[in-house]
Amino acid sequence: MTTESGTAVTVGATLRPRVAAHDGSVAAPPAAHAVADASDRGARVVVVVIALAWHLVVGLPALLRAGPGMAAPAVVTAGWLVTALVGVASGVRLLRGGLPPARRLAAVLLVVDAAVFAAAGERFLFTTANWVWGGLAWFFLLVLWRRPVRWLLAVLAAHATIALAAVVLSGATAPADLSRYAMYVYGTSTLPVAVFAGAAALTALARDRAGTAAAALAVAAERAAAERARGERQARLALVSGTAEELLAALAAGDADPADPEVRRGAVLAAARLRRLIAESDDVPDPLLHELRAAADLAERNGLPIDLVTVGTPPELPVDVRRGLADPLTAALADARGWTRLTVVAGPDEVVVGLVTPDHDGPDGSAAPPTGNGPVECRHERDGEIRWTQTRWRRP
Repeated sequence: MTTESGTAVTVGATLRPRVAAHDGSVAAPPAAHAVADASDRGARVVVVVIALAWHLVVGLPALLRAGPGMAAPAVVTAGWLVTALVGVASGVRLLRGGLPPARRLAAVLLVVDAAVFAAAGERFLFTTANWVWGGLAWFFLLVLWRRPVRWLLAVLAAHATIALAAVVLSGATAPADLSRYAMYVYGTSTLPVAVFAGAAALTALARDRAGTAAAALAVAAERAAAERARGERQARLALVSGTAEELLAALAAGDADPADPEVRRGAVLAAARLRRLIAESDDVPDPLLHELRAAADLAERNGLPIDLVTVGTPPELPVDVRRGLADPLTAALADARGWTRLTVVAGPDEVVVGLVTPDHDGPDGSAAPPTGNGPVECRHERDGEIRWTQTRWRRP
């Protein structure tokens, strides 16, 4: 939406990211993604800490206590080291905002899973020395983070299948052993699955809530900007209309003579200001040039030859800056006679607008000191032959 307020333009930029995702859905604004990323990062930290702490605090002491009593302690130890390396590498990637290569690392962990079950031996099958029972599921969580939950379920199913094969091959097929197996699988899988699904759900919920809040704030801000622009425009229109009404009332009452140059100048000035006010609300690529052309067009309709020369493209300027650049020139155009040259020189950090007209009041060589209108500087000079009016804006 184009308004007289620079705020409305900013609000429009805020709303724009929510209107068109490629799949036809409503895309969340950047603020919503920032909130969701913060929620996801907190869950990543928790999962990394749980996996590595379990591996060090629970798995390692049990492995050291079991020692040579295992069938192949070197294999179990090597598997522990490989899993630790996978966990550290995945944790670093996650904490830096990336994702680890899921398929390759999941395959490595499943190979370690099978090797440790085979190397632990029947004696340590259901003990903490066989650390893959309770600890490996958290490493599956690390390498499969933010992947579909079905991937985690498939890997945990493969883990359960490997464990069942180890139980059967060890001859632990009594009902008590099979019940223990079922309890191990259930107990070591449900919590990681709950954390995985819960973190994904919380992240999605945070993104949705933040997106809704951002959209509501953007709508409220745009409404406030529209009301502000409407108030500013009404005040500006009242000022211009008041001048025109006074002139028309004086003409109607016979207190003003249409042949009086001052009366004619006041009429031209009121018309130029009204025309520029209307041009302010037009949605055009170069609003300043558009407003100046509107004033120049009115001067030409009143029989004043005018040359308009532009060099460069003006940057995007707030309405008050454009008014400061154009208003003094509009007043000078209303008083111009004979001919006029209007020049606009623009760059990314500076805009200079100059108006040259014949000096019809005679020579005096005066030059008024520069005056300021906020960020816009205005200068008037005359030497008896020409009048020169210049407005200048510099980026702070």
